[in-house]
Amino acid sequence: MASNSHRMVIIGLDGMPYHLIKDLAGSGVMPNTGAIIENGVFSQMESSIPEISSVAWSSVITGTNPGQHGIFGFTDVPDGTYRLSFPNFSDIKTLPFWNHEGNGKAIIINVPFTYPARSLDGVLIAGFVALDLKRATYPSSLIQTLNEMDYQIDVDSSKAHRSLDLFLKDLDKTLKARIAAYHYLWNEENWQTFMLVFTGTDRLAHFLWDAYEDESHRYHSAFLDHLHQIDNVIGEIASRMNTGDSLLILSDHGFELSQSDIYVNFFLTQEGFLKFRDTPPKSLADIDQGTKAFALDPARIYVNLEGKYPRGSVKSEDKETIISELETCLNSLEIDGKKAIKRICRKEDIYHGPHLGHAPDLVLLGNKGFDFKSGLKATKLAGNREVVGVEIIKASEVLKEVIEPVRRKIRV
Repeated sequence: MASNSHRMVIIGLDGMPYHLIKDLAGSGVMPNTGAIIENGVFSQMESSIPEISSVAWSSVITGTNPGQHGIFGFTDVPDGTYRLSFPNFSDIKTLPFWNHEGNGKAIIINVPFTYPARSLDGVLIAGFVALDLKRATYPSSLIQTLNEMDYQIDVDSSKAHRSLDLFLKDLDKTLKARIAAYHYLWNEENWQTFMLVFTGTDRLAHFLWDAYEDESHRYHSAFLDHLHQIDNVIGEIASRMNTGDSLLILSDHGFELSQSDIYVNFFLTQEGFLKFRDTPPKSLADIDQGTKAFALDPARIYVNLEGKYPRGSVKSEDKETIISELETCLNSLEIDGKKAIKRICRKEDIYHGPHLGHAPDLVLLGNKGFDFKSGLKATKLAGNREVVGVEIIKASEVLKEVIEPVRRKIRV
């Protein structure tokens, strides 16, 4: 590969919180990352709102907020319907940085929410959620090489529900193929920007966050070993940088332990804001007259405006009153004496741009230990479950209730 001056290398560590990197870099599990921190700038950033991969990575690659790029979650409800849709890369309204003129050839590997792959000056291998390696890869001439590497887009997270040993084996297999793709493209292409995202870090945290926190956990060493392998790649990349190159390492969101699920639509039903024609409802299409608000994952609340939705019951002049009532009710929400919501965000306070009108009216940020869900068939407000890792402000996108519908229905 010819040497270009002032190249940019971006390494993404999906779902890696600041404190975890700090801990592992300092303890010797990630020594190469530690050396980079010592000689660079290391700081804690705020993620997108909500802090989920689709929104965060769309913001990272476009440099814009959701009101500009138009992605507010893994799911959406188009105006004039109650139909659940699944946005993808084609729905991003602003260009990613690699499509701007003058930025040179880019190699983009495994960035979430870049499916289906679009043409660029360079190479793009889309990350989660992607259904088909052929449509995830540009140019198509690379597909045969990836198949020879046994490249797979994502870990088969369903294995974690059957056997954590099988899950870890698949995690390791996926990582090795990802590294092989990086090696090949680093050497074969004359690039100006190289972006590589590791998403196994997110999958590991979803299912084994407690293994990180508990040193006696059966899989504690496996958790650390996966991060150590990634650190080896980080060290290798750092050693291959030229004078004048820049290295940026970032994450899209953090993680924490979750001990209780909060079913937002159940709460809205309980408080009289949401009504269904059938019980239990089959989908949002069962929303009935008199509904004032409904929720989408992870905790996005939409006022059921007249003229915007088929059975919209709130007049535009009454919208502020409904939002104030929602804020009052939500602020009082407690589970076992603990306040569930840390902050209620109005869209005008967190978003700006031409797509503000399509944004959720409220987004809830939870206190530690609470995982918000929008499932329609819940029979109680909250439920305790086995402690697992969840994204901070939270959408467990690899869990069955999200990933399987997305894989079936995503618009391509």
